Amino acid sequence: MSLEVFWFCLIAVLWAGYFVLEGFDFGVGMLAPAIGRDDDERHTVIETIGPVWDGNEVWLVVAAGATFAAFPAWYATMFSGLYLLLLAILVCLIVRAVSFDWRGRGAGERWNRRWRWASTASSVGAPFFWGVGLAALLHGVPLDGDQTFAGNVGDVFSAYTVLVGLATVLLFAFHGATFLTLRLGGALGERAAALARRLALPAVVVVAGTLAWTVGVAMDRNDRGLLPVLVPAAVGAAGVVCAGLLVGARRPGWAFAATAVAAAMIVATLFTGLYPRVIVSHPDFSNSLSISDAATAHYALSVVTVVAALCTPVVLLYQGWAYHVFRARVGGAPSV
Repeated sequence: MSLEVFWFCLIAVLWAGYFVLEGFDFGVGMLAPAIGRDDDERHTVIETIGPVWDGNEVWLVVAAGATFAAFPAWYATMFSGLYLLLLAILVCLIVRAVSFDWRGRGAGERWNRRWRWASTASSVGAPFFWGVGLAALLHGVPLDGDQTFAGNVGDVFSAYTVLVGLATVLLFAFHGATFLTLRLGGALGERAAALARRLALPAVVVVAGTLAWTVGVAMDRNDRGLLPVLVPAAVGAAGVVCAGLLVGARRPGWAFAATAVAAAMIVATLFTGLYPRVIVSHPDFSNSLSISDAATAHYALSVVTVVAALCTPVVLLYQGWAYHVFRARVGGAPSV
């Protein structure tokens, strides 16, 4: 395996880690108003991710940094072409972070209500735009002969990319519900479990359908064979189906693991469908940006590979330790 392909796979792994870890964070933000019936209960729901949510965002920072270091042409084309979409994501991430701290700082209910809904809206908006943006790389955007973006923000949106965005939101909500079932006790935990059961069927239908459509898009827009893309899509569909069954069987730990697999497989399906390119050009496929065209020099890739080999285990150990320390339930003991 060449270093270019290795770094493409590594970036896919980083995005998968971001979807798995930040996915349930976003889900908690979406579901807090539905599970908590007053400000104290909603605060308890948010408290489940309080020690870890900002650490989970490190995966996004590392994924963006790795793209810049290993594939500068990909980084430049993607950030210039999708800048309005990425700006919207940045605003959502900022509003979400601020809302966690400011929602209880005001003197009145109106202040708290505004920040509560700002938290919910930003938790929905960011994953929706991430799904649209990543799907657009596979579905195709206009690139000129110099492999630079030649369209506008409207070219990013299509029926397929919007569906991927909606599927990402729905899966993250389901993922967050299974996480809250594990982390909340008492009545809050029971409400989270009930909400997970209600989300199961829509998540199964939408996510499985989106993965199937992704296989078709990869074959049509990127000339990919069926089997390489079908494998992660089938694993992802099986993951979300198993999650639905496990939620109904009241096995929250296994259900959370299954939704995590589904979240990772959405990324795996998109990146497998994208290979050996990093951006598909449409309507002129010949202008597509390939992995080899986007990669930096071999020496630079060698250096960043050594740096990644030294730093990545430290980051993983630290984050694993943080999850171990803050693993206890919140919200009281389960009711009888």
